Amino acid sequence: MKLYVNGHNIFFIVLITFLASSLLVPIVKKIAIHIGAQDEPNKRRINKIKMPTLGGLAIFLSFMLGYILFAQTSKVMLPILMGGILIIIMGMIDDINPVKAKYKLIVQVIASLIVVLYGQLNLGVITIFGLTLNISEPFNSIITIIFMVGLMNVINLIDGLDGLASGISTIYFITIAIIALALDQLGGLDVTLCLIMIGATLGFLVHNFPPAKIYLGDTGSYFLGYIIAIIALLGFKNVTLQSLIIPIIILAVPILDTIFAIIRRILKGKKIFSPDKEHFHHQLLKLNKSQTKTVLIAYIITILFAITSILYVLKEPKQAIIIYVALAILLLFFILKTNILFDHKRRKK
Repeated sequence: MKLYVNGHNIFFIVLITFLASSLLVPIVKKIAIHIGAQDEPNKRRINKIKMPTLGGLAIFLSFMLGYILFAQTSKVMLPILMGGILIIIMGMIDDINPVKAKYKLIVQVIASLIVVLYGQLNLGVITIFGLTLNISEPFNSIITIIFMVGLMNVINLIDGLDGLASGISTIYFITIAIIALALDQLGGLDVTLCLIMIGATLGFLVHNFPPAKIYLGDTGSYFLGYIIAIIALLGFKNVTLQSLIIPIIILAVPILDTIFAIIRRILKGKKIFSPDKEHFHHQLLKLNKSQTKTVLIAYIITILFAITSILYVLKEPKQAIIIYVALAILLLFFILKTNILFDHKRRKK
């Protein structure tokens, strides 16, 4: 089994980006404090003291270092980097002085447009559970933009506890790398970016796992969602990912949480971007009162969905579907027993 990408050992790629990220985080933390990029405690926040943000900048810089050192030059990387830098700039501005949701959405759409139109990355063919849909222009571009913007906001919304978004993103990157290894598809750009991001996010997790010393901030959460979407699109192009269901299953927890958050807010007559403390991780936290336990439970659930994805890819679709349905039923039971969708206290009144 080959463990080399572009002439570099995969573990060496992860090690270098891990070291870079873990060393950059303390520097970024000082910068965040100096420029006032700090998360103020309030009723909606978990943190009790001011917490520096901008952690995503360390991940981005480690990502750039990894790309320079280990990735082959590629035409598609220019639009990817252009979109990524746009997301980072928007996130940094928002971490210093909060930006309205509609303006953040506009920037996300522009970044996605750059990737879709200039980079020619789109979901022209979508395969889910053996069903193949061929989508022509302009619908494939529209669907791809929605896909990218959706994933950016999914990761941003799950970023409510120490180590949660960065940990779940790391599990995603590791899962895609394992799938590529199993399929002997280590040569693609998507796999190189996965390995780079594994190191970058793990290095950040050293400082972000409960109790966190620094937050991702919107700089990090939006960038992670952006890169996750990019890797998924590159995966379809390089045939590493043969079905759209793979990234969806891996990220089932944050995706379902986002869908239910939108439904919950609509039912309550609130704006869909209005913040609250009824997310999946908040409900878990209410049950066990421990951030660390809550985050670890979320990791375990995500790993179970990730294993299901690997089974599906390894030509065990029946077993994968059975496990997926079982996990979905357990999640649905949890959702109906908590306030993720409905406020049970109000309904009793």
